[in-house]
Amino acid sequence: MSEARRTQRLGAYAVVLDDERILLTRISSVGYPAGTWTLPGGGVDHGESPHDSVVRELYEEAGLRAISSRLVDVHDVHVVAPGRDDQYEDYHGVHLLYAVEVDTSVQPRVTDVGGTTDLVAWVPVDEIGSVVAPVLPMVEHVLAHLDQFGAGV
Repeated sequence: MSEARRTQRLGAYAVVLDDERILLTRISSVGYPAGTWTLPGGGVDHGESPHDSVVRELYEEAGLRAISSRLVDVHDVHVVAPGRDDQYEDYHGVHLLYAVEVDTSVQPRVTDVGGTTDLVAWVPVDEIGSVVAPVLPMVEHVLAHLDQFGAGV
């Protein structure tokens, strides 16, 4: 067996709430792991501020503009296992989690067609893990700390 490819990725993600719903995106067939639900967001480009990244990614993946955003938490995941293209990978993802306010009267839509997101939806929190599954560990982390992302917290 060859040595695992080491990858570290910094991402910025939007936690957007509307009453008992959360905005989620689904990873497309060109992303990894395809079909999994996650938060709107993604990789911070070289030289880009994480704040600018979360605002850009929210628009690309959900067609929504941030009214306000604040950094709330940091989540990370470290996995050593088969990854993309079934290649053995030592992956460390660092996720900056922002509480983001949007105009909830605007219907979300994927604007970056053909990218790593194929669907965006408001999902009732109580349907995550049953009706809407699978989800990435960062979504589970946010659900366990949901009170931190509410307005005025």
